[in-house]
Amino acid sequence: MENFQELFKKFSSVKVGVIGDVMLDTYMWGDVDRVSPEAPVPIVSLKKRELRIGGAGNVALNIQSLGAKPFVISVTGDDDDADKLGSLFTSQKINCTYCVRSKERITTNKTRVISRNQQMMRLDAEITNDLCKEDEEKLIELFEQFVEKEKPDVVILEDYNKGVLTEALIQVVISVCKKAGVITAVDPKRKNFLRYKGVDIFKPNLKEVKDALNLLFTDVNIKLLQDVHKELIHLLRHRISFITLSDKGVFYGEDSRSAIIPSHLRNIADVSGAGDTVIAVASLVYAVTKNVQIMAEIANIAGGLVCEEVGTVAIDQEKLLHECNVLLAQ
Repeated sequence: MENFQELFKKFSSVKVGVIGDVMLDTYMWGDVDRVSPEAPVPIVSLKKRELRIGGAGNVALNIQSLGAKPFVISVTGDDDDADKLGSLFTSQKINCTYCVRSKERITTNKTRVISRNQQMMRLDAEITNDLCKEDEEKLIELFEQFVEKEKPDVVILEDYNKGVLTEALIQVVISVCKKAGVITAVDPKRKNFLRYKGVDIFKPNLKEVKDALNLLFTDVNIKLLQDVHKELIHLLRHRISFITLSDKGVFYGEDSRSAIIPSHLRNIADVSGAGDTVIAVASLVYAVTKNVQIMAEIANIAGGLVCEEVGTVAIDQEKLLHECNVLLAQ
């Protein structure tokens, strides 16, 4: 039987770099009592405004919540939202000294308007073009400095299709990590899906896999997912496929080992940010155990737990430990 208390204690010695698209999440909470006389839309009477860390930053926040040491490597705009995001990182003890502030970009800000625990609207302020050459070169230089100076155990590439993870940057990150013996984990999106060759953990969701491989199926079964894993290995030459299956749970494949781990029954409030939690937990657990089964089991529980909360939230270490002891202790 796994001693989860001891396993979780080991997180404190793990250093994790998170490279990718960071963003600011703005939540505006209010009540809806009437429809606008100007157009058929609800009027939201705003009661509260809240700023949270989003995107790749939320992966770093989950790493910090689990007791490990996170570092963010990214590019933001040179603007007020970058100041706000930097303050949030500092307050959460997330190291952001390896970030670039660019005059060419704005800081991504997703504003969600929420009433009665339901999202009414989302407003996105962002630039999604690839980084310009100058910003790309700066970020590559900072990443190389980060690996040399901090000696991380894991690097997570968190892709939100906002332009930070360019093809050249991806290749450099994977190459530098291989040379330094650093574990690499990827949460991919469609645009760069097949560019993450040679990583350790490749964590798409099922829809991303179907889109990227042009597959059409509705029923999910182990044989089908084993075939998907073989096809991904053929294309990427990575080590572990870890595919989230929404309410069906997760699938993992490593060499000849594979399994579907069903989800645990939850009261789902909001799925936003669940993928961030899953990749963070999976990367940390794998770093300290090198056990893909335990990695998948714990990450599966963590993803379900954060879906019980409204908005993007980080995993609660104590809650996760409790759930692991209840659901996985044999």
